[in-house]
Amino acid sequence: MKEIEIPATRIPVRDEVDVLVVGGGPAGLMAAQAAAITPDGSRSGLKVMLIESRGTLGGNMTQGLPLLGFLGRKGNEVIKGLPLRFVERLRERGQATHHRACPLHVSLTMIDPEGTKRLAWEIMEEAGVKVLMYVFCADVIKEGNTVKGVIIESKKGREAILAKTVVDCTGDGDVAYRAGAPMAYGNEKGIAQPPTLMFSMRGVDSRKLRDAVADHPDIYDIDFIPNEFFRASDNCTMVGFRNQIRQAREQGYDIPVERTIFMTGMADDEWWVNMSRVNGVDATDPEQYTRGEEICIRQNAEIARYLKAFIPGFEHAYVDRVAPFMGIRESRRIVGEYVLTEQDIFDCARFPDAIGVASYPVDLHHPVGGDCTLMWCPDCYDVPYRSLVPKAVDGLLCAGRNISATHLALASVRVMGPAMCLGEAAGKAAQLCVRTGAQPRTLDVEKLQQELKAEGVYFRPAETE
Repeated sequence: MKEIEIPATRIPVRDEVDVLVVGGGPAGLMAAQAAAITPDGSRSGLKVMLIESRGTLGGNMTQGLPLLGFLGRKGNEVIKGLPLRFVERLRERGQATHHRACPLHVSLTMIDPEGTKRLAWEIMEEAGVKVLMYVFCADVIKEGNTVKGVIIESKKGREAILAKTVVDCTGDGDVAYRAGAPMAYGNEKGIAQPPTLMFSMRGVDSRKLRDAVADHPDIYDIDFIPNEFFRASDNCTMVGFRNQIRQAREQGYDIPVERTIFMTGMADDEWWVNMSRVNGVDATDPEQYTRGEEICIRQNAEIARYLKAFIPGFEHAYVDRVAPFMGIRESRRIVGEYVLTEQDIFDCARFPDAIGVASYPVDLHHPVGGDCTLMWCPDCYDVPYRSLVPKAVDGLLCAGRNISATHLALASVRVMGPAMCLGEAAGKAAQLCVRTGAQPRTLDVEKLQQELKAEGVYFRPAETE
């Protein structure tokens, strides 16, 4: 590749803060709030800043996706603390549903994307978090192996933000990558799970759809879940209809996946569709990301045509909204002090440095081909603090889908419920690092656990003899 040399320049310092959170998605929101408040909800007194490259807060919570993972396999709430408070505030406004137990996805919680954006801003204002939008993390500032801040890029040019502790919630591990932390990507062949561009359809005759599926399991095949489950007017994701996809392909339809996947929205006639797919896209490469968006737009037009022709209740439906960006399931992830494995998930692993639990299945959208695989743990598993701490770099914590996990383990812990839980843990850890002068890898984890418990985070009870 051809290269050029850029002369050394002096970069102005825009701000100096105690905790800097990079990325305003589900993990980043919780990290910023946790760093800025004490367990009783009062302000911590630290200067906390959140930066985001897009024009809204909420990330994947603004795409029409349900929040997954708030309940465990036993039906109990396993995601609590700040994430649960967030959902409860939405529910008070009629902008979130209850947590419905689901045989396939364990639990589903529907949220209103626009209400989520508004509440995210309110929470940042209440906590005293300074928010800066439309800026990218272009580089990091380091002293030796310690991150001391980041270089941001915007229409104003390059500027520096100095911080005592940085939390990487970019999803792509942008800060960790630029800091030189060891990174992993995708499966053993370096291929990540494919992205999807969500869209919603309105005008769906939901009663016709529900009754047709419940009454005719011989016609409408549903993965894992008894068809009768869908008769009730309640949260659900319908996954299956493989017979209908086969029939559509025989008639010349070009469908990129093996299963039809759509889920309830907040309105009675609203369903969100999760079916576009572009294999092999590296979300950290803008050219590939651009191509993926273009392909998904074309795929979604064909998918909508298919739904109207083959799925009962969709005959008069129309496309209402399209997500603002592709949902990325996987890209870069750190190699941390501990790498969470799929065996940890299946064994319901316990760790002495647990900072939260997760119960969502290993939900792998195949990097090659158009199918998915789900594998469940019997109950729930701990996520260790060490998986948030990158090797070889100090002054930095990571939360969300860029944590230290194997390809398969990430397919479970990546979803928004666990991501929010890990964000809260990283933000609270960053606050403690600033208060005690500790580096993230030397932080007193027992003190962190005490703070998280005081904030309402769920920890599994000790095993009995």
